[in-house]
Amino acid sequence: MKVTFLGGGNMGAAIIGGLVARGFPAAGITVVEPGAAARESLAARFGVAVRETAGPGLPAADALVLAVKPQQMREAVGPLVPLDPATVVVTIAAGIRIADLSRWLGGHAAIVRAMPNTPALVHAGVTGLFAPPAVGAEGRRRAGELLGAVGETVWLPREEDLDAVTAVSGSGPAYVFYFIEALERAGVELGLAPEAARTLALGTFAGAAKLARERAEDPAVLRAQVTSKGGTTERALGEMEGADLKARFIGAVKAACARSRELGEQFGRD
Repeated sequence: MKVTFLGGGNMGAAIIGGLVARGFPAAGITVVEPGAAARESLAARFGVAVRETAGPGLPAADALVLAVKPQQMREAVGPLVPLDPATVVVTIAAGIRIADLSRWLGGHAAIVRAMPNTPALVHAGVTGLFAPPAVGAEGRRRAGELLGAVGETVWLPREEDLDAVTAVSGSGPAYVFYFIEALERAGVELGLAPEAARTLALGTFAGAAKLARERAEDPAVLRAQVTSKGGTTERALGEMEGADLKARFIGAVKAACARSRELGEQFGRD
């Protein structure tokens, strides 16, 4: 498989690094990146071919990964038209709908939308993907191989599900960092040294997630196992329930989903 990346920023570089680490030949990857420093870094780190612009002379590709910012997408894809109908386009830009991207690409139909998250930078991400019927089994395989290089993948039955994915896992790392920040601050306010508070907070989140994954039990069951009657955990959780924290958190995630839908409408306007 030959792959072209339009954009060599953090997420594009993460996917490239994941592919190369898995044995994908660097000679099969071309990156279009306008930034000279980024091009030099990509070529040095991964041995991939780099170009400043798309357009004439761009090598044919089995898969094209669109890794530019949503606000730049329409202008960035212009020089790619027309595309080989057999090329599967994988877009990781949040909010850009397939119908709009297809229109900007001159009616190209083989498009897969993907929503990765920032842990992909350390090959520990999770990505939601959607492919319309125009993408066959081979196109889905190519997209899955690309995003699987940086973590887990979840295929979705409807394109609109990607708004929920954006809210849950796309924005999700920020929620986790927010609570790590709060737990660390609580430790400091209770008299712990900042270094100790950070180690305890990070270790707690990482360990709890690992336990939840490996036990494969409902999180409510795991929570109950830590919560002794009349103990410290029960007191803390009582404070959270009294503040309606869970409902407020769910409401915040739903607000993120609504914003994703709004952005989709904005980006698709002519």
